[in-house]
This record gives sequence, structure tokens and C-alpha cells, in this order.
Amino acid sequence: MSRVLYYGGTFDPVHAGHLAVAQAARDALQAQVHFLPAADPPHRAAPGASAVQRAEMLDLAVSGHPGFEVDRRELRRSTPSWTVDTLHELRLELGPDHPVVWLIGADAFRGLPSWHHWRDLPGLAHFVVAVRPGHDLSDLPEALQQACEGRWTGDAADLWTAPAGRVLVLEMPPHPASATEIRHRLRDGQPTGDWLAPGVAAFIAVHGLYRAGAG
Repeated sequence: MSRVLYYGGTFDPVHAGHLAVAQAARDALQAQVHFLPAADPPHRAAPGASAVQRAEMLDLAVSGHPGFEVDRRELRRSTPSWTVDTLHELRLELGPDHPVVWLIGADAFRGLPSWHHWRDLPGLAHFVVAVRPGHDLSDLPEALQQACEGRWTGDAADLWTAPAGRVLVLEMPPHPASATEIRHRLRDGQPTGDWLAPGVAAFIAVHGLYRAGAG
């Protein structure tokens, strides 16, 4: 049975922090990581780069990283990139008994109750929640706390013995990269250091992305 973690997001732009999360999850769960860039994120403002550009930057960022792939399924749909629709699609492809594991950051996980049909999600997939050092999930919204009751596990092996329904916390090494901060720096013409893969930085420069007045 193939082990795959699905990592959705806008990746606007993809940066070293995203890759650190994916690497930690790949190694901890001994699984491939498939990045799913969103075409039309319904729960946040429009991205600074087009969906095609964000996917192309992901291609550049994951090149040379074993076990990383880019899945463009959300770009091919004409409907908004609801995670629940993506998980239904994966479930149809993989069958009712195959484990589906969704990788998500802690901040996004806290916001789950704002997602489309969010209460259906635990029945479709497991969640691996990446948590930064010094943080925890003790401040979850009450509705989400209730939805997670009886679902927590500390054993990654549990995710591969059932199709869905578990929540695993993945403690992350510290990383300062932030897409918001990167966009601000690019807008102001400031350096981004090693937060962007060289190919991604070159792509952004060539296409003039995130500059003041761009897009």
C-alpha cells in the first residue's frame, strides 16, 4: 500500500517553511508528500500569483526532494478548491478502505470550522497537524475540540490502519519563513535570504511577482 500525505494550500509563494513541514512529515510517517496548490481558495483573499504560477513554483521547489510531487487536481476543477471536494475525489479514486492523510499547519487547523462542510472532513481523512515549538492545540475552537474528541493519536502507525478519522500532532523544528513576510519583502524590494529556493526566487524575479503595483 502506497503511503501518501496530501498537503494542500495556496503556497503563495512556496517557501522553506512549507518544505520543512513536508520533510518532517515525510520522514516521521515514512510517506510521500503530494502538494496540492489551491486554484481559488474560498477562505482567504485572492493569492498574489496565479494558480498556474504557484504550481510552477512548486515544481521548482520540490525538484530534487525525494518523495515530493505536485498534484494539480484542484487547478483542473472549475469549482472552488474546497478541501471536502478534493477528499471526496481522492476517496473515490483510492476506495473506501485506503488511508487518506491530510497534512495541515496548526493555524489552518484552528480555522477548520470556517471551511466548507468541515464536519465531513474527519470521515474522509486523517489529519497530521504541524505545530511549531512552544505552541500547542489547547486553544482550539470549542466546536473543533468536540469534533476531535476520541480522535487524537500519538502513534503515526495508527494512520495507516484505518481509512480516516485520526488526528496526529507533528511537532516541528523552528522555522521563521512566512509567506506574508516574504510577500512584504518582495513588494518592498528587500532580500528574502534562503527562504525561497533559488529556482523559485528566479521565477519570481523573471515574472515580476509580488512587486509593488504588480497584479
